[in-house]
Amino acid sequence: MGGCDPVLPWDGTESTSGDTPLVHCALVGHSAGGHGAGCNPGVWLEAPSATLAGMSIDDVVAKLEEITSSLPDGGSQRSGQIEMTKAVAQAIADRFHLIARAGTGTGKSLAYLVPAVMSGKTTVIATATKALQDQLAEKDLPFLEEHLDVSWAILKGRSNYVCRQRLLELAADRQMALTGVVGHDLDAELDQIVEWSEETKTGDRAELPVEPTAAAWSAISVSSDECPGAGRCPSGPTCFAEAARNGAAEADVVVVNTHLYGINLASDGAILPEHDVAIIDEAHQLEDIISATAGVELSPGRFGDLGRRASGIIADDELSTKLADASADLADALEAAGDGKVDLDPATDIGRALTLGRDAADRLLSALRNIGGTLSEDVTARKERAQQGATTLITEIDGAWSVTEDDVAYITGPPNRRSLRVSPIDVGPTLRDTLWKLPTVILTSATVPDVLPEQIGLGEGSFQFLDVGSPFDYEHSALLYCAVDLPEPRSDEFEDASHTELERLIVAAGGRTLALFTSWRAMGNAVEVLRPRLPWNILAQGELPKPALLDQFRDDPEACLFATMSFWQGVDVQGESLSLVVIDKLPFPRPDDPLLNARRDRAGRAAFRKVDLPRAAMMLAQGTGRLIRSESDKGVVAVLDKRLATSKSYRWDLLAALPPYKRTRDRAEVEDFLRRLRDA
Repeated sequence: MGGCDPVLPWDGTESTSGDTPLVHCALVGHSAGGHGAGCNPGVWLEAPSATLAGMSIDDVVAKLEEITSSLPDGGSQRSGQIEMTKAVAQAIADRFHLIARAGTGTGKSLAYLVPAVMSGKTTVIATATKALQDQLAEKDLPFLEEHLDVSWAILKGRSNYVCRQRLLELAADRQMALTGVVGHDLDAELDQIVEWSEETKTGDRAELPVEPTAAAWSAISVSSDECPGAGRCPSGPTCFAEAARNGAAEADVVVVNTHLYGINLASDGAILPEHDVAIIDEAHQLEDIISATAGVELSPGRFGDLGRRASGIIADDELSTKLADASADLADALEAAGDGKVDLDPATDIGRALTLGRDAADRLLSALRNIGGTLSEDVTARKERAQQGATTLITEIDGAWSVTEDDVAYITGPPNRRSLRVSPIDVGPTLRDTLWKLPTVILTSATVPDVLPEQIGLGEGSFQFLDVGSPFDYEHSALLYCAVDLPEPRSDEFEDASHTELERLIVAAGGRTLALFTSWRAMGNAVEVLRPRLPWNILAQGELPKPALLDQFRDDPEACLFATMSFWQGVDVQGESLSLVVIDKLPFPRPDDPLLNARRDRAGRAAFRKVDLPRAAMMLAQGTGRLIRSESDKGVVAVLDKRLATSKSYRWDLLAALPPYKRTRDRAEVEDFLRRLRDA
C-alpha cells in the first residue's frame, strides 16, 4: 500500500483511473505523523487485494444491494452502509480489528451481517441491549435467512432458561422443592409456568406470556453459579440451556448479550463455541461490562440462599445458622460502610463477615461430600447444586481477597441491597489476553468516544477506524436548543425554573415528549409537579416495565414519558409520538463513583478529559439520539443545562459528539417550530 502502514484504514472509495484499484486512506482524526513514511491523509493508495471466501469485496457489496432492495421500504441505498460493509469484509479477509462509528439509520446490522455470513467463518455477535438482540433475532437474521445460506442461534445465560430438573423436583414434592425460595403464595404462578414448560420448545423465560416474579422464577431455574453441568445432572440430556448451547455450537452466527460474552472471556471460552469473528455492537459500553464480568460481586443474599437450599439436604441447623449470620453480618457491614471504595481487611466488619461466610461454606461443602448411603435422584441433584454453589462462593471470596493495586474494591447497589464488588481498574490487560487474540473483532456503535481504543487496550496501529456518519438530514430535521436563560444547574433555583421551562416546551409540542433525567430524584419531582399542570398522560419510569411503558408511549401520540439513565439508550420511538427530547442536565458521571475515581487517580491531571468528558459526551449523544430515528422524523432536542452553550473549556467537545443539528438559544423559535409540527 505504497508508503502507508498496512494496518491503517481505508474508506472503501475507489479511483477509476489506471489498472490498479486505489482506495482513500481515511482514519478519522488521524494525523499525518501516525501514517507510514511517505503517506499523507487524503492521498490515493493501492487497495487491499485479499478476498472473502474466494469472493471479491465487490461481490459482497452486490449481495448487500440485492438483499437491501428486498426490504419492505424498497431498500434505499445508503452510502454509509456500503462503506461499512466493505470495511467489515476487508477486516475479516485481512484478519484485523475494526472500529466503525455508524450513525442512526446507517443500517449497520446488515452492514456487518452480510460480510460475516458470506465469509463462512463462525461469528459471535454481542449486543449490550435486549432491544438490539430482539431486532437481530426477530427481524434481521430471519430476513437474511431468505437470501443467504445461514444458520443462527440466540444464546442467553443459564438462568434465563427453565430448569427441567427443578420442574421434576417441583412435581415430586413441591414443599421440598421450594425450600429456600423466599416468597408468598406461588402455587398459581408456578402452575402457569409448569403448563407453559410442557409446550415451550426453548424454555426461554422471554417466551412466557407474563413476567414471572423473582420468587417464582428462582424456584424453577438455576444460575451458572449452582448448576453442576449436564454430565452431573439427571436432566442433563433434556436440559433447555444445554440444548441452546448445542444449537449455538452448530450455528454460523451466534447472538449473545455483551455480559455473557464477557463471562465467556473470563472463563477462558468455556461458554461459547470457538469463533474467528466477534462483533461487539453498542461497543461504547464494552469497558463497563468487562469491568463487571472480569471482577467479583458478593451480595449478602448469596450466603442466606445457600444455607436455605442446603437445609433441605443436610440436617445441620448450625451450618444454616452460620450462613444466615454471615448474610446478616455482611449486610450490616455494607450498609454501615455506605457507598464507595473499601479496603478489604480481615479485621474490618466486612472482612469478618466474609471470613465467617467462607468458613461456613467450606464446612457445608465438606458435609455435602460426606453424605453417604443411597440417595434418590432428586436429592442427588439438589446435593450437586449445593456443592457447586458452595464451591463458586468460596472461589469468589478468595478472589475478592486477592485484590491487587490494579483492582478496586467498592460497595454498590441501593440501600438495603448493597453488594461488595471487586473490579479491574483497567480492562485493557484482560482484553489483550482474550478478545484481541481473535483474528477479527468488529466494534461498532453510533457513538464511539475517541478514547475508546485506550479504554479497552487497543494500541495504536492495532486496529482501523471508520466513521460513516448518518444518512439523516439532521440540519433540516431538528433543532438543538440550549436553555441559556435558566440558572446554573447547581443553584437552588434551577429545579423550579427547569419545571417551568419543561412545561412550556411540552405545551408547544402538544405532549409527544421524552424527558430524560440524570437522577431518579429529579425525575420524581418533575412528575409530581407537572402531572397536575398538564392535560396529557405522563408516563414515568418505574410505574410499569420498560417494554410496557414504551408501548403505551408509542400508542398514545400525545403522551409524555419521563425517565432516567436506562432510557437514554436503546429506545426507538418513531413518528408522531415523539417530537421533543428534553435533557435536564449534562450527564457527567458521579464524582463519587469508586471505580471511576480509581481511573481518575491513574489519569492524574488529564482525568477530566480522559474519564469524565468522554462519558458525558457519549451519554449526551445517546440521549439526543432518541429523537431522529427515521428519515421522516422531525423535532427538538432541548438541553436545560446552560453549560452546553456557555462552558468555554468543554462545550465544543460535547457538541462535536452530537449530530449536526441546527442550534439555537431562542425559546420562541423552538416553540414556534414545535407548534408547527404539532399542528401539522
